[in-house]
Formats: sequence, C-alpha cells, structure tokens
Amino acid sequence: MSVERILATYRIAAPAADIEARARALAVEQSVEMPLEAIRDARVRDEVVATVERILPSPARGRGAGGEGAFEVTLGLAVGTTGHEASQLANMLFGNCSLQPEVELVDADFPPGFADAFPGPEFGIAGLRAMLAAPDRPLTCTALKPQGSTLDHLVHLARTFALAGVDVVKDDHGLANQASCPFAARVPAVQQAVAEANRETGGATLYAPTLSGDPRALAGQLQVARDCGLRIALVAPMLVGLPVFVELRRESGLALLAHPALAGAARIAPALLLGKLFRLFGADATIFPNHGGRFSYGRDTCLAIAAASRDAWEGLAPILPVPAGGMGVERVPEMIADYGRDTMLLIGGGLLVAGDRLAQRSREFVEKVRRS
Repeated sequence: MSVERILATYRIAAPAADIEARARALAVEQSVEMPLEAIRDARVRDEVVATVERILPSPARGRGAGGEGAFEVTLGLAVGTTGHEASQLANMLFGNCSLQPEVELVDADFPPGFADAFPGPEFGIAGLRAMLAAPDRPLTCTALKPQGSTLDHLVHLARTFALAGVDVVKDDHGLANQASCPFAARVPAVQQAVAEANRETGGATLYAPTLSGDPRALAGQLQVARDCGLRIALVAPMLVGLPVFVELRRESGLALLAHPALAGAARIAPALLLGKLFRLFGADATIFPNHGGRFSYGRDTCLAIAAASRDAWEGLAPILPVPAGGMGVERVPEMIADYGRDTMLLIGGGLLVAGDRLAQRSREFVEKVRRS
C-alpha cells in the first residue's frame, strides 16, 4: 500500500561519517520516537515510521558547536500522522527536533490535496485590493505606536494617517489590552476616527487592531470588532497559537494580517513559516523583516518569503508580502523594485519620527507609492 508522505527537509550539522545514522535517528524522532525494535506492528513500521528520502551536502554550514559541515536531509512523513490539523502538522514537522540545536527545518513539500484540509486565505491579494479600492498599485500600511500612549494620542495618529490616504492603519503588535489604552476603548475610538477621515477624503483606509490573548479574550475582542464594522485585524500566529489562528480564520470573517512575533524563536526557514504555513493556515497578508532594516534577514530570504506568499499552490489564494522593520520612505522605490506591485509596504517609526511633520511625511509616503 502506498503511503502519502510530506517531504520535509532539514539542515543538520554533523560529521559526514555520522550523517546517515543521524538521519535515521531524526526519522524515528519525528515519527514514533521509540526504538524500532520495540515496534511489533508491521503496519506501523511500514506506514507510520518516517522514511529517509535523501541526504545531500548543504551549501550552508551547520550550527553544531564543533563547526561541522551541514547536510540537507529529506524525510517522508506520513500524511495521516498530522491529523490534518495545524498544531499536529507543526509537531510532525519540527516538534521534538526543535529541541536539537544542530537541526533546522528548511522546507516542506505537501502531496496534492493536502492543503484542502486547511482554510487558506479567505481574501488574499484580490480581496484586500477590493476592500481598499486599489486594483493594481502597491499598498501602504503604517502602525499606531508606541504602546503606553494615551487613547487621544493614538486616535490623533490614526486620523492623521487616514487623512493622508494610508491604506491600512494597524495597531503596533505590542498594543493589546493594557490599562493605558484598553482594547474595548481603543478600537471603537480609532475606528471612528478612521471612518470620519474616510468620509472627509472619500478614501478607503482600513483599521487593523491587534487581536491577542486567550480564547475567551479573543472572543470578546472579535465581538467589539464586529460591532465596529471592522474588516481586518492583526494577529501573531505564534503568540496566539496556530490552531487558534486557524479558528480565527474560519470564524472571524476578517482579513488577517499575520505578524511574525516569536516566529524567529524556532529554527524554521522564514519562507516556509511566514510564507507557506501562515498562508496555509489563513493569513491574507504576512509581515516580515525586510533586508537592510533592524533585522538580519538577507535579500534572498525576503524574496523567498514573497515567493512563498504568492506562488501558485494547490488553489490557495496568493497573499500580500509586507516588508517592514525599520523602513523609511526613501526605500520605497527599492522595495517596489524587489517585490513588485502585489505588495504592501509597512513604514511605522519611519513616519512617526517626522514629529510635527507627520501629516506631510505620511502624504509623501502615499504619493511615492502611488507614483510607482
């Protein structure tokens, strides 16, 4: 009987003499995690135990303490072991071996039809463009910062950004339900300011509040969002949990802007996690740290995230890549050249540093993108 398998590729730091044994040990660890000789059921040995599909030298060096070379090991993980559920899929891909510092998860290829078990994006690029009445240009985004601000200050910022024509005004991911600006007070007030600005300009700016907390808190926040007529929200999948993120996709009716907080805590290739998996689980846009900013991602990594977000895959809608992280208006032409028109550019602190010239700087950002 043929067993459908996910092909998961890992980079392992190990001496060449040990890599075959290390690959077999990884296959056991990521499937049955027990001595094979103790398994008496032939079906489990044949169908459940992961297979070692190939071992290749890796061009990148490994993370081993001894500075060993690295190898790319591809395992065949039985599809049935995932339960077709987000947390168990993540567990099968990188559960136990995430605790082994010499192992990184590089990529995963799924068999035809596997994606059908997951919701994928509800809106994707086309849906977000329709919401924003922006059929073909790059999109713009900014953030309400910093946490600890008064409600009046955040409302002022939101109104200023919306009057300037920024497409999406999102909460900073650090804005949650703090006493300084509780969610239930912040969201209606900011949404009202954005709506008033839209009426004044004829614009279509969307406000995306941060959804965070446990399931009970999220349910209350969703009710506030619905009462305010919101259409989009910011969520960090690795903070709320992958199954909760999937549930938000299925139940909220909102477009979901995925934030990468905590996504770097595991040694998972960014293109796989921020691009492919977040898209599979329901993100409509994915924020990532652009090269040359506050973070250390290289250009190739960033382009790979964008490709994983938009490449044709199992009928899933393409989603917007959102390069961010210390960007300034002067880098707009470069970012559009890198990522193309199906992109949302996120500049937060780079606008806020303008101080009293915030309105003018925000308009410059919008106009520079729209002239591209």
